[in-house]
Amino acid sequence: MRYLLFVVLIFLTLFQSFAQEEEYYLNQAEFLFINKEYSKAKGIVTNRYLSDSTKIDYLIFLGKICAREFKKDSSMYWLDKAEKLITRSTLSSQLFQYNLWTGYNYEVNKNFDKALESYFSAKKQMTDIENPYYINFLYQRVLLIYSENNYKDKVQNWIYLYTKIKDSLNDTSFTNSYHNTLGKHFHYKKNGILALEQFNKSIEYSKKLQDSTMLSNSYFHKGIIYAEYLKTQDSARYYYSLGKDVCNCKENKLFQSTYKYNIARTHLYDHNFLIAKEWLLNTLKDTITSRKLHVKNNVYRDLYDVYKSLNQIDSAFYYLELHKAYNDSLNVLDREKALAKLQTQYEVTEQEKRIVQLLNTNLKSEANRVRNKNFLFASLILLLFGSITAFLINKNTKRKQRIAEQQQEIEVQKTEKLLKEQELTAIDAMISGQEKERQRLANDLHDNLGGTLATVRLHFQHLKNNRENTKIENIEELYSKTDNLLEEAYQKVRTIAHEKNSGVMANQGLLLAIKNLAKKVSNGKTLRIEVQDYGLEERLDNTLEISIFRMIQELITNIIKHANASEIHISLTNHDSLLNIIVEDNGEGFDAKILPEKDGMGLATIEKRVEHLEGTFEIDSTIGKGTNIIINIPI
Repeated sequence: MRYLLFVVLIFLTLFQSFAQEEEYYLNQAEFLFINKEYSKAKGIVTNRYLSDSTKIDYLIFLGKICAREFKKDSSMYWLDKAEKLITRSTLSSQLFQYNLWTGYNYEVNKNFDKALESYFSAKKQMTDIENPYYINFLYQRVLLIYSENNYKDKVQNWIYLYTKIKDSLNDTSFTNSYHNTLGKHFHYKKNGILALEQFNKSIEYSKKLQDSTMLSNSYFHKGIIYAEYLKTQDSARYYYSLGKDVCNCKENKLFQSTYKYNIARTHLYDHNFLIAKEWLLNTLKDTITSRKLHVKNNVYRDLYDVYKSLNQIDSAFYYLELHKAYNDSLNVLDREKALAKLQTQYEVTEQEKRIVQLLNTNLKSEANRVRNKNFLFASLILLLFGSITAFLINKNTKRKQRIAEQQQEIEVQKTEKLLKEQELTAIDAMISGQEKERQRLANDLHDNLGGTLATVRLHFQHLKNNRENTKIENIEELYSKTDNLLEEAYQKVRTIAHEKNSGVMANQGLLLAIKNLAKKVSNGKTLRIEVQDYGLEERLDNTLEISIFRMIQELITNIIKHANASEIHISLTNHDSLLNIIVEDNGEGFDAKILPEKDGMGLATIEKRVEHLEGTFEIDSTIGKGTNIIINIPI
């Protein structure tokens, strides 16, 4: 008998030790959770869950971590499992956490009626809750639902209750979040002045608490108020930048894309469409996850408006099509998530059935063994040790089954994620290919055909100005050159249509092509072009020759259009591993510190091409004395 009591005492001691250990790990995870270190908190709770999956606290904790990480399906999976363990003996604090995070998931899914029902169920269980973080979270979420959905008859009373709770707790962090939430409320109500007052108070508290997350959030919303209601876009950009600078989230792609998108919107409000376009395109460079598809879709919509305002119809239509395509993609993702949720529920149900069957089998076996014992003392000893053995075996078996099922679930999730990523990658690759093809065609039309047509225009102007001047010389030569240039333009259009490189370059090489270009463009006394070469006896790489030819062609075109020059000198020198190109004119010149802002693709584009070839690009120009452009390209 003493031995039996000793064994029971050891069992109770172990049970108490396990309970204390459980409370320690939960407190540690709670501290990490409130400080937004969700990954570390999840690691602790997951390890505890793997050792004992029957604890409702672990299931609820995993559910709320996934909710704060915006993993809605995973959060509902854990909370649904927790719901099956709720009994009459479940603690009010556990019911509070379950209802609070179930409501948050409904809110994220835009099911506001269900969200409010869960939040009010949590409020009924709030009497034992002492942590201000969760009390504030409950009041904050309900107020934002009321504000966003225009519950006029309820919102003022809720603010009154929220304020009373804030005053009674006298907690600085609670007060900070209270002012931030009221600022969002007035933002939804389009009352910019009152919203600014609340965000300014939140900023003061955030600085005192050194809460960079809340400080960044308040700065961002302050920027929104200036942008949308006060229409002061410079101030909006200032506060957006402050919010970005104080936030410790440089690796957070969603935050970075949201910042760039907000900046782009301020330029849209100012009708600075070119700057807005650059910010919108930069927004697209961030990695896009399923949460960010909505951001990307909004960017495509705004790019459509920008290009439409710039009267670039092709680009506007292109981004309009992308906007429609991503709307369809978002609908597909929603359907896939619904199917995945149904599949998860089915798997959970099947798992519960298997557990019930296993427990029934064990209970029958245990009952048969008890009835077969003849002596009471022996029965008690065998029952105790048999129960311990059965418990350990059953626990080990269920643990192995649980690990196998979890591994299977992880593999399924990995496969689904891979398929979705491959689909998005294919879409992005298609878009990128189409954009590159458009860019190539635009460059061919501008660089190849534009120069020729500019020269034709110059000849026609010369002929027009001297059509009644019988003393002009070489009139027939000008007619002949103009006719030849028109024929060449026609051939270039055909070449571009069949996606071929310049025939002159492919057949004759760089030097001869440049000399032929100079000969065609020169027109007697009005414009004379001289070409000199040193060490260019051998051909260069065909792609490099085409690039150099088009750069020189573009420089000549710019001189004809803008410089009013009568002489152009082109020098090409091969220094073994470096090709030096000098293009000089005696035209009007310009301020070399500021590239002239002209329509089309000018000096800035040529400079980018040279940089792409790992070369250098220099401009030496004096107003009234001409321009000297020096290009060095490694070969």
